[in-house]
Amino acid sequence: MRIDAHQHFWLFDQERDAWITTAMERIQRNFLPNDISMTLKENGFDGVVAVQASQSLQENTFLLELAQVYKLIKGIVGWVDLRSPEVEQQLAQFADQDLIKGYRHVVEGEEDPDFLHRDEFLRGIAALTAYGYTYDLLIRPWHYESTLKCVAANPQQAFMLDHIAKPPIKTQEFSAWAAFIEKLASFPNVHCKVSGLGTEADWKHWKLDHFTEYLEHVFGCFGKGRLVFGSDWPVCLLAGEYSDSLNIVEHHLRDFSSEELAGFWGDNAVKFYGLK
Repeated sequence: MRIDAHQHFWLFDQERDAWITTAMERIQRNFLPNDISMTLKENGFDGVVAVQASQSLQENTFLLELAQVYKLIKGIVGWVDLRSPEVEQQLAQFADQDLIKGYRHVVEGEEDPDFLHRDEFLRGIAALTAYGYTYDLLIRPWHYESTLKCVAANPQQAFMLDHIAKPPIKTQEFSAWAAFIEKLASFPNVHCKVSGLGTEADWKHWKLDHFTEYLEHVFGCFGKGRLVFGSDWPVCLLAGEYSDSLNIVEHHLRDFSSEELAGFWGDNAVKFYGLK
């Protein structure tokens, strides 16, 4: 299957979705699967992984209800409170929902640099491992060290790095991010989602060569078997159209074999998330 491994859906709520600021007016509205289904079909995609956009248990129910109506949703990355003493009860609540493949926390919004290595969070990760769930890493530079510590402490946990760790493409800073990626990629249980790149660049003035150094480094560090494609739709619309998410990466895939291309555009995501 050809899979877009990172999409969001929401019924816009100004209070709940306060992260969508006035500067993001284009995405201050509802986004549902029927808004993207034709675009996916035109680009040959068979389905998507729906990733949580709200940190609540209701988000899991919302995405599951969408998946019952829209078969293009092949898997869900939901949310539970990984710091809660009741995390196992929360996981058990959704344990019979096969479409939920893993969970995520919006760590990029946490100011604590040690967030990912706090005891209560590590207990939550251990619970994910016990249940066989994946975990998506959404981080900012101040979380680099705790991310490495968290991954090192959980060698049996399957991790997916979202948005290649959101490098500072707009300012073209490279060295600190590159060193982190090299260290993180040394852990074989970490995969990487090539997604959300346009929004890390200058939204109005980016050029394809602004991404070259970052993509080449990620491909070199993770190798072709641990990379998956994701558009980060509809957030990607802040920096262009859906097609731009494809164009940013496509011309870096020239040396991929047909099997490696199939992996990048879908098979790797199918294997990582256990999609059917």
